Amino acid sequence: MPPGSVMTFGPHACATPAGFEGEWLVTDGLGGYATGTIAGLRTRRYHALLVTPARQVALAALDPVLRLPGGAEHRLAVHEWGSGALDPTGHHHLESFDIVDGVPRWRWRFGGYVLEREVAMVYGRNAVAVVHRLVAAPPGAQVRLVLGALCTWRDADGERFSSGGELVVEDVMRLDGPGFKPVGEWYLDAYHREEAARGLNPVEDLWAAGTFTADLRAGETLTVTARSDVEDPTPLPDGPAIVEAARRRARKLIRQAGARGFEDRLLTLAADAFIIQRDGHPDVVAGYPWFGSYLRDTMTAYEGLFLDTNRAAEGRALLRSHAGLGARMRAEALADADGPLWYVHAVDRHIARTGDDSLAAELLPAVESVVAAYTKGTMDGVTIDALDGLLRLDADHGGRTWMNAHLPRGPVTPRDGKPVELNALWANALGALAALRERCGRDASVVHARRDAVRAQFVKRFRAPDGWLFDVVDAGPAPYPKGGSGVHDDSVLRPNQLLAFSLPYAPAADETRLRDDVLRAVGESLLTPLGLRTLAPGEYGYLGGHRGGVVARDTAYHQGTVWPWWLGPYADAMCAAGRPVDALPAALTGHLSECGLGSVSEIAEGDAPYRPTGAPFSARSVAALLHARTVIRQNCNVQAAQPAQSGKLKLAREAGPRKRRNALR
Repeated sequence: MPPGSVMTFGPHACATPAGFEGEWLVTDGLGGYATGTIAGLRTRRYHALLVTPARQVALAALDPVLRLPGGAEHRLAVHEWGSGALDPTGHHHLESFDIVDGVPRWRWRFGGYVLEREVAMVYGRNAVAVVHRLVAAPPGAQVRLVLGALCTWRDADGERFSSGGELVVEDVMRLDGPGFKPVGEWYLDAYHREEAARGLNPVEDLWAAGTFTADLRAGETLTVTARSDVEDPTPLPDGPAIVEAARRRARKLIRQAGARGFEDRLLTLAADAFIIQRDGHPDVVAGYPWFGSYLRDTMTAYEGLFLDTNRAAEGRALLRSHAGLGARMRAEALADADGPLWYVHAVDRHIARTGDDSLAAELLPAVESVVAAYTKGTMDGVTIDALDGLLRLDADHGGRTWMNAHLPRGPVTPRDGKPVELNALWANALGALAALRERCGRDASVVHARRDAVRAQFVKRFRAPDGWLFDVVDAGPAPYPKGGSGVHDDSVLRPNQLLAFSLPYAPAADETRLRDDVLRAVGESLLTPLGLRTLAPGEYGYLGGHRGGVVARDTAYHQGTVWPWWLGPYADAMCAAGRPVDALPAALTGHLSECGLGSVSEIAEGDAPYRPTGAPFSARSVAALLHARTVIRQNCNVQAAQPAQSGKLKLAREAGPRKRRNALR
């Protein structure tokens, strides 16, 4: 594999606090994972060598102790304790940390002795191999390596303590390795500094299950494997074979994607972490280490994860697995109001970019059922206004857009009424349905007429006097100190309006002057190096930081916090306007070595220096960067749709900002 597939960090990055911030991730293709930091310090409750697909933390750590000839003993682990102590401090002995073809590797040096650790998972099984190799030693020298297994069995979002309830012995995990000797004692008050920063309980107790021991000469290995599929009789391959299989699979994915440069290789492997198999079909994990699978996130990320990495066959299976979505939409509406519309968009993009006519015929009924569900009002809380044909969220469901942060008092950003992005997606879905019907040889005149009517009403209702689009129209009254009218058109500047210009069948695509004004406003006030702010600075309620406890973070989540995934729609809208986008991903590609190594964070703070926060590995963020790079490579010739009258394929994508008056509901 060419050297572009390697990320390397030297001793300074490993031995200083910077080594506590960069996080690595390996996954099993099922939703399970292993993750930690460059230095080896467990800064999160989620950091572990084995986490199951059901998000149970099993093997927290394997602490190495290296005994050299002559009796010198070196403890190579690093832990932080509730007392504030760092003990041991084995990261000071790290010579390097690198990620080679997706596999993390550490090297510790003591004079002529070099010990290496690699961590890889078995694809398709919740199993991990931790392989230690004595890379170098003086001729004839032999060392002793002891690995202490620190275990738990708890929900990844919680903790376990020695003072818990009655002890229950269950066959949930198997550890294998040489020279096992049981220990059976608690290590108390392991401290997670990131959880403390997030206002959560930062301590837990770990069970020292036992130790594994082997004597090694240069070139020899000691492997410990851990797995949760204890009922599977199939033996695991040996450790080095597991590592090599993981690397081989990574190289295959890179070749399949046609990844050309360093960043493209990293992003291809980053995308793979989110694509899993669940119940016999592909699914998408929204982010690591704490997110699960959600319809909106899956379909928003679909084009980047599957089409921009040449994994259309898996994507096809994913889309087919959701063919019954229309019949389930009452239940789906409990989670989000727009997820089914993103599904229609994903189907349209797949068929437009692959030319898969058989899938078009198969999924036409699914798309029609989604549109019918919105039309008939079978989604709880989502109706169509008979006067203008636009979608409305009732007052009890205003927190069901993608801006869905909730506090005990209710949604942080209530968007009941007619949200701009929901209606842009609605118009786009009608255009996609018309194109799909025509592709399948069906008459689409009625759908075209309806889509044209929705487009006209969209432009009429959402054009704001500020020079951009209202974020919500016909909303409830704004909470101003002196009151206001019974309804409110909210002209607050947010990125949501970009979908009116970026989608293939964008409802405002023909409004070139309006589009240019919107892109200027978004570019000036929302665009940052890591993505788009969710609210313009200077707007009422803007928050430029995202830190503290749950309430503080959720309050800021969509009130100025930067979301990298919006770079995808921004790039598409810029492309549709014929504007250059080649400089857009520059800062995000630099970000690949900052937090989630080789990946992109979920969010960042709105104020400079735009500190990354949230989940360090985000499917939508990675997908957006992949897609933006595809748009650049193709010089904006991404397949998309013309105005719906023709039903033919072309493109539409872009966005930009500017200052305005305060008008936040």
